[in-house]
Amino acid sequence: MSGADVAVRLRGVGKRFDGGVEAIRNLDLSVGPEEFVSIVGPSGCGKSTLLRVIAGLTPCADGSVHVHGEEVTAPRTDVGMMFQRPALLAWKTSLENALLPVRMHRKVRDGDLREAMRLLALFNLEGFEHHFPEQLSGGMQQRVALARLMMTGARVRLLDEPFGAVDELTRELLNLELLKIHERTASATLFVTHSVSEAVLLSDRIVVMTPRPGTVAADVTVSLPRPRSLDMAHSPEFQEFASTVRDGLHLVQAERG
Repeated sequence: MSGADVAVRLRGVGKRFDGGVEAIRNLDLSVGPEEFVSIVGPSGCGKSTLLRVIAGLTPCADGSVHVHGEEVTAPRTDVGMMFQRPALLAWKTSLENALLPVRMHRKVRDGDLREAMRLLALFNLEGFEHHFPEQLSGGMQQRVALARLMMTGARVRLLDEPFGAVDELTRELLNLELLKIHERTASATLFVTHSVSEAVLLSDRIVVMTPRPGTVAADVTVSLPRPRSLDMAHSPEFQEFASTVRDGLHLVQAERG
């Protein structure tokens, strides 16, 4: 992947925490400008730490991280992050929460308001724009968080197990929403998940990480056509990619002993 084709580049990245815990070691990874890359691996292997390093929220101890050719030394406005919990402000409505990224930097304009309303409608939240988080289900709150992520205008999106706390049916619906986002406004996306089928459905590539200290054990290209649908999960091709990823996960677990 040439420099012009890279949105995110990590070279020899390592991260250690106080007490000597080594979370990541000598990790190399490149992500293209419109590429969706899922990250899977054993619990505690450094997946969340990796996203925080890319976002500039946690400095790396070794190596370098570049986003669109610029070294990451602090949080960046062109990198948006979504966590497992929606982290909505309880005293603000769905619309106000979606507009937070804009409000943090400047006054909200009419165009911003229209875009936030459009996104909420896109995520099936029409009629809930003026509801507070406590009035929304967990899945609806995550849709608001997705709208907020989109309002950042980020060219790099980082999602840390965003659907891990919702039921299976809601998770499938949210996966469809995320597919819809990526098809309409593709950007470099890194997505942490423990679900192999979710990773295959969403991704162009799936990175399998080793146990801590985490590094890349395997990089699987998912050559399923887009647009994608839940029905694809029943196809032999889908199952083959899922088996490849599972084999990689079993291998790294076995090597851990």
